[in-house]
Parts: sequence; C-alpha cells; structure tokens
Amino acid sequence: MPVFYLLARTLWPLTLPLPVKLGIAVLLLAASQYHLWSRLSSGSVFAPEFPRAMVILFNWALGAILLLAVLQILLDLGTLAVMAARWQSVTIPDPLRYAAATLAAIIAAIGVGNATRVPPLKDVEIAIRGLPPQFDGYRVLQLTDLHISRLFPASWARAMVARANETDVDLIVITGDFIDGSVAMRRADVEPLRDLRAPDGVFAIPGNHEYFFDHDEWMRHLSGMGLRMLPNAHVVLARGAARLVLAGVTDLSAPQHGRPGPDLAGALAGAPQGVPVILLDHQPRQARRGAAGGVALQLSGHTHGGMVVGLDRLVAPANNGFVSGRYEVGGMTLYVSNGTALWPGFALRLGRPSELTRITLRARP
Repeated sequence: MPVFYLLARTLWPLTLPLPVKLGIAVLLLAASQYHLWSRLSSGSVFAPEFPRAMVILFNWALGAILLLAVLQILLDLGTLAVMAARWQSVTIPDPLRYAAATLAAIIAAIGVGNATRVPPLKDVEIAIRGLPPQFDGYRVLQLTDLHISRLFPASWARAMVARANETDVDLIVITGDFIDGSVAMRRADVEPLRDLRAPDGVFAIPGNHEYFFDHDEWMRHLSGMGLRMLPNAHVVLARGAARLVLAGVTDLSAPQHGRPGPDLAGALAGAPQGVPVILLDHQPRQARRGAAGGVALQLSGHTHGGMVVGLDRLVAPANNGFVSGRYEVGGMTLYVSNGTALWPGFALRLGRPSELTRITLRARP
C-alpha cells in the first residue's frame, strides 16, 4: 500500500520527535482506510455515510497520500541516479520532503475541488448520416455518472438541475449511475431530478451502480419521478414526418445481479427501418457491437474520463480503449462523457474535467 511506502520513505527519515511521527503515522493510516470506514458506515464501499465535509476531507487525504507516494518515488529514483553518478551515499534533505508533501496536498485540494463542482457546459457537434433535415440542429443534453450521495447531495443536485434546465435543449438523456446508496438513503438527494425539463422529455438507462443498491426499487422510484427509463427499449422522436430513434440498453453488469443484460436487438425491435439510431449505453466497451447493429451515435459514461491525466491510460484497457470524448467506430460516432460527477470513493479530477454535455446533431452529407 502507498501509505506504508510513505511511512518508511517520507515520514520515518524526518528529524521529528518520535511521538510526533507516531501521531502522523496514525492519521495517515486512518485516512488510507477510507473505504473500510465507508463499508462500516453503510455496508457498502460505494456509499460513505459521513457528513459531506468529512467525505471531502477523506478524499483530499487519500488523494494527497497517493500523489505524495508518486512524488516520493520520483525523489527516490532521483536520489539513486545521483548516487550512481557520484558513487557516494546521498540523503534527501527534510525541506525537500516537506516541499513534496505540501505540493501533494495542494494538488489533491485542486483535484477534489474540480471533482465536486457543478460542471460547466461543454458543447459538441456530431454529424450523423441520414439525419432528417428537420433534426439538423437538434440538441441533446447528456448527463451521466451523477453518483448522488453524501458528496453530491440535494444542494449539488439542485444547482446541477438548474444549470441543465438553462441549456435550452430539445432532449435530456441520463446514461446511468444516478446514485450511490439505497432509495431510503438517497430519496431526498435525488428529488431535484424531478425538475429536469426538456420539450421532448428526459430519458435514462441504469448504470452499474444502480445494481449495487436494489435495482428494481430504483427503477420504480426514478420512473415515478418522471424519468422515462429505456432498459432494452426505444422511443421514436418526431419532427413532422421525420423520425429519430432513441434506444437504451441495460448495463453489462446486470446478469451478475440476476437481471437482463444489454440487448441491442431487443431494444430496437419494432423500430422503424432506415431511421438514425441514438443509443444510450452506460459502458462504452461494446461500441463496436453498437456500430455493427446500425447505431449512428452512442452516448456513454462510466469511465469518468479516467479522472486524472495518465490514470486514463490505466482505465483504457478495461473499456476497449474508449475513455473520454469522441471516437469514430465502424461508421458510428461514440461519445464518452467525462461524467457529471463521479464515485465518492475517489473524487479527484486533474486534467479530466466534469461536464454537462450539450450535443448538437448535424446532417452528414
């Protein structure tokens, strides 16, 4: 664990009194066990049930520990290089260790601030072959990975909904991971979603986190709030005689929880032929299957954009290389949003900002 590396390589060599070192060591060990405390607080590592300020503090401390571990590794590698060049023993001075700790703490604070803000609006234009002229300029707002929780409570949700309603779009879609917690735990926090408004409605699909907390109860509750769920289903949007299909599939993790897995053929059963299809699929990894199934545009989330520059490369293999932004996949456009929020167990964003994504559709020649 990174914390033990810090205890041995950063804390212990410092010229501090032993009681001070022991006190700092206890604090570092306690902060590093954030996920354990979360499980003890709610029964799930995904739903820390602490006051928001404490959840923010835990995320800051955990981020600082991880960042300081990286900086300490760089210091140690630099020291080894100097020792090899001079052929003599070299020690890292205390001021350099303190500087590294200060830098890690500042960067972690910036990362947590980036993660917990109400996201800015990001405009994206996507051209679609065969898009009827009546839908040229049609605007869709994508929300995803809201992770409404103690970290993203009702006050955050109200501010996010207010900003979303100001975007002047035709349609709002939510591509999964609404919550972290049960309906009983999150009922008041999700209530602001009831106020989302768009002329053609608000449509959504479940993400993997809905299956962690009584999926069926959440689907009933969200539907009762006016959100139209599309689990392996579709609707037809109309502009006069022109048509556009909006389809949704369940999450890849659904079969592990005894629920139907994603079924694109089932979602499109009965859809009009020759009409462009927009697909909502929480995880982007099956984008090639969507392209093979005739989808024109797939909207996904799940990856949080990788959260931190560099870390996104570690996220890529589990998602078939699809992490953040626009991809062209077999004639289909895939857009992977960085997310409106993210999991409160590691709330850090550096170089991968959250977003409210306003997508304007354009006819492709």
